[in-house]
Amino acid sequence: MKYFFTQTALLAVLLLTQACSSVVRSQQGSEQRHSSPHVHHSEHEVNHDSENSTITQAKLTAPEKILPHQPVALEINIQDPQGKSVTQFEQFQEKLMHVIIVSDDLKIFNHLHPKYKGNGRFEVTFNFPEPNNYTIFSEYKPTGAQEEQVSVMNVRIPGSTPVPSELPKYSNVKILTDTKVNLYFSQPTLFAGKQVNLKFALQDITNKNASNQPVKDLQLYLGEKGHLVIIKSSSPLTASDYIHAHAIQDSPEGQVNFITKFPQPGTYKLWMQFNRQGKVQTADFWVNVE
Repeated sequence: MKYFFTQTALLAVLLLTQACSSVVRSQQGSEQRHSSPHVHHSEHEVNHDSENSTITQAKLTAPEKILPHQPVALEINIQDPQGKSVTQFEQFQEKLMHVIIVSDDLKIFNHLHPKYKGNGRFEVTFNFPEPNNYTIFSEYKPTGAQEEQVSVMNVRIPGSTPVPSELPKYSNVKILTDTKVNLYFSQPTLFAGKQVNLKFALQDITNKNASNQPVKDLQLYLGEKGHLVIIKSSSPLTASDYIHAHAIQDSPEGQVNFITKFPQPGTYKLWMQFNRQGKVQTADFWVNVE
């Protein structure tokens, strides 16, 4: 399959319903050629039970050649099914759009915020660190929608893709430069579909004389004590594999807590982001869900 043309455009079509669960079916062989031989469309359809739904299209445009270790301008256009631009959006978590870019092996993770240029067009620059297959999740909220909407797009960076390594040993502790992050669960075993409290306890390790004390200098990040992105290890990645959880507002000092559900059994990777002294840090963990 060719991914690189004069302008590469990938189309994610989403059928979204207010206040319902989503099941994503990736349509195999859904490529369509239109008037331009340089346009590729990849479609993902989300099915819902409710008739009260909204359809949007997220169209990703990238340069002809994308090389690792070089800044790449990406453009995301939000449209209705007729190709008309969706122009009005509401902020959530202090931004109009959140973009999560991950390699398909979930080794690489980035959380970006494109700039809105008007007429449904968002722009962001990203440096792909290595040849690989990448999935781009864009999350946005058209004005009037009750929920945020998620689109899924794919980009391949050519070159020798690293051989996927075995999953790292499961650990509930992550050591960062100045912070030790401990992950605790509200129950010993995680089960699909069951609500779980994920507690991240942050300890200061900068002062050897007072090490492992709760962090007391947490600052808000995008209006919250922390943000949590969860993605299920799957191939291909779809919108149903993506979770963006909101922090509990009254988490104790030195803690960032979340309540969420894992939709299906499997292996998931968690990225919890927090802000210390103006620097956003990311602690990642693997978990298994039965």
